[in-house]
Amino acid sequence: MTTTLETLDSISPADRQRLVEVWEAAVRATHHFLSEDDIQFFRPLVRDAYLDSVRLACLRDAEGRIAGFIGTGGDSVEMLFVDPAQHGRGIGRALLRHALERGARKVDVNEQNPQALGFYQHLGFVQYARSELDGSGKPFPILHLHRP
Repeated sequence: MTTTLETLDSISPADRQRLVEVWEAAVRATHHFLSEDDIQFFRPLVRDAYLDSVRLACLRDAEGRIAGFIGTGGDSVEMLFVDPAQHGRGIGRALLRHALERGARKVDVNEQNPQALGFYQHLGFVQYARSELDGSGKPFPILHLHRP
């Protein structure tokens, strides 16, 4: 697969829908602790608010289809999602490297998502704090990581 990194400062409606599709597929593949109701709760927030609150970058496959994306704000990675069909191809690592090169040093990870925790730890992040609730007040503990 050939990939190219593109900044999505202004995304087309077609790109926006694909971002939501990648988000949902990735969540279903990795966030097993979320119920269907939880996914339905978060989908409109992702689509209508969260995507607009971050700086987005993506990797596209050879056909131009978004394979994964990252959203940053300040020095934090706010979201990183890769299409499960593309897992294991270095897309997440490349997106994270892109964010690190632009000053990202922190990320929050669901405690119940050991795959993501391991990914970030493998790339040099360490836990510095823990919150019992997520940013929406739901009982999904969050681990706060930084890269010293």
